[in-house]
Amino acid sequence: MIRLDDVQIFVRTAEAGSFSEAARHLNIAPGQASASVGRLEKALDTRLFTRSTRSMHLSEAGERYLPHARGMVDAQEQGRQALADGQSALTGPLRLSAPSDFGRNLLLPWLDDFQHLHPGLSLHLKMSDRAADLIRQPLDAVVRYGTLPDSSLLALPLAPDNRRALCAAPAYLKRFGAPAKPDDLRRHNCLRYVWSEQVHERWRFTLPSGDRTVTVTGNRVSDDADAVRRWAISGEGLVYKSRLDLIDDLSAGRLVELFPATYGEPAPLHLICAHRSQLTPVISQLQGFLRERCTALMSHQYSGLQESP
Repeated sequence: MIRLDDVQIFVRTAEAGSFSEAARHLNIAPGQASASVGRLEKALDTRLFTRSTRSMHLSEAGERYLPHARGMVDAQEQGRQALADGQSALTGPLRLSAPSDFGRNLLLPWLDDFQHLHPGLSLHLKMSDRAADLIRQPLDAVVRYGTLPDSSLLALPLAPDNRRALCAAPAYLKRFGAPAKPDDLRRHNCLRYVWSEQVHERWRFTLPSGDRTVTVTGNRVSDDADAVRRWAISGEGLVYKSRLDLIDDLSAGRLVELFPATYGEPAPLHLICAHRSQLTPVISQLQGFLRERCTALMSHQYSGLQESP
């Protein structure tokens, strides 16, 4: 028979990478953590960890079992919360990961408002332009741009019609002029960023005649997309990234969009969960809240463009 306490200790050990670190977080003895995982392995009739004298890591079976174990632990916590606070109250930890630019400039104040509406939530936020590992990392959901190649993940739309926008500061355009077509980008300084260990330097556009991809170059690249946006504002080159990230700069005139909006590569924004069991009331309400904010922001920007002379 599987004990939920053993499942919880297995999850914490997988996250911590050692019995001693997991035991410290759970305030139990290391030997108790090791015995608990051993008991779970016996109940499942499989090895969940590969151990050596110097290290331990999840076995193949442990990798497959971990998301289900997290689901059991989360379900147990949700049951406790429902009994203690009533199903209408949102409580407990909310563990998120988000890209740097969107996270720092849009998501942070939106999460302030969401947590003020639900003060029982405890927020844990990771901001990085590296793709978060939903299986290995203790995350409830991640905010991510683009179409997901892995259909096993659960994608909740936040801004499904969002696209990239090619932009530059007025100061740059005054010095170097504006590109008239994608091929002209080869003669411009293109500011690039790193996403998931790869430099985003193949810029794709959806033209009326079909898709066109241009490999660009430039004298600056960063693993922080927010830094790249700031370089563009200071007139150092062209930037090609999510319209959501650039809306405030476009509205304020700090950046100018160079191609029609429909030319931009689709960049839908999603809230991603590892599996359906993580679609808790907290995640469902967060998705609705963030989608409303994204829709309002984009609608305001488009209406501003229509009203401008």
